[in-house]
Amino acid sequence: MKITARELNRATLSRQLLLRREPLAVADAVRRIVALQAQQPASPYLALWNRLTGFDPADLDSAFTDGTLVKATLLRITLHAVHRNDHGMVRDAMQPTLHASRLGSRFAAAGLTPADAARLEPGLLEFAGQPRSNTEMKSWLGERVGPERQDGAWWGLRSYAPLTHMPTGGPWSFGTSPSYVAAPRGRFTSEAERGPEQALRDLVLRYLKAFGPATVADAAQFALVQRIRVRTALKALGDAVEQLNGPDGTVLFDVPGAPRPPADTPAPPRLMAMWDSVLLAHADRGRVIPPDYRRLVIRVNGDVLPTLLVDGQVAGVWRPAEGGGIEATAFHDLPSDTWDGLAEEARSLTTLLADRDPRVYSRYAHWWAKLPAGQVRVLPA
Repeated sequence: MKITARELNRATLSRQLLLRREPLAVADAVRRIVALQAQQPASPYLALWNRLTGFDPADLDSAFTDGTLVKATLLRITLHAVHRNDHGMVRDAMQPTLHASRLGSRFAAAGLTPADAARLEPGLLEFAGQPRSNTEMKSWLGERVGPERQDGAWWGLRSYAPLTHMPTGGPWSFGTSPSYVAAPRGRFTSEAERGPEQALRDLVLRYLKAFGPATVADAAQFALVQRIRVRTALKALGDAVEQLNGPDGTVLFDVPGAPRPPADTPAPPRLMAMWDSVLLAHADRGRVIPPDYRRLVIRVNGDVLPTLLVDGQVAGVWRPAEGGGIEATAFHDLPSDTWDGLAEEARSLTTLLADRDPRVYSRYAHWWAKLPAGQVRVLPA
């Protein structure tokens, strides 16, 4: 079976709840879409606002507070929010990556080895049985490895050890100064402990359900794992996955029976959060970001700007306007009915931000001076 580029786009949007908002509970939605990018505290809230009918940010506050959802360094070694029952699966799948990246050069430069990490980790997790700050964690390590090595030790163990972030308050549950707590495995999953390869099989299947159809490279990019591990996982999944022919002749994998809407399915406009997962979950980001716009929305330091999604594709960026509302910059001319749709989204978003943080993402405003001239409007208008 062959699938076109537009059908590929619509399949991913459907599974990511971006063709229409769905009446799901917060926890159910996060499990459906696997994870929420959480590098910026507001982004999980805006991601769910884009996807759920009647989204109430207080529901996400509660899910973080009671531990139904947890925030941790996970996929692509960046902060994500996941359901507590998925935390162990994702960590186990990424264990070889975390070991190589966090117990390697910088950890070694501090004179430490993986054996040191194995020795330190149990005590560190016991210490983190209650919330601890960066300073407290580094001090604990400094007492055991020496103050001259504590920064390197904490740099490695902060991501390698199974730690989650505790809510610290503020408009989006988490502030800029993290608070860490141990993530005991028994709390986060009822399944028997699994090895990295079984966990990766589980994660790849969940990924295809949420972001597919996808290539081996796409799945590897999503989790930042080696492609050979993904190929092995797909082979082991057997009939649980099927192969399709991609628009450029590449081999795509998918879950049989997963939704693949027709190419002409309408895709409503959206005002996407910074680092939204749909922009970053594939090696070929052209399924959502036109190649000419990629460098405009994904900046040289890795910042991913809040974007306009029009007909399923990135068409520009947005930010709160100085006098209120949303300033939208389109990289190409948009028809009037599209602007009407964006204005309706802006009304809803402005209401959400008014109760939380009207100047959300303001620290990233410097990027706008580096963007080309575009069609700029303040919405709603």
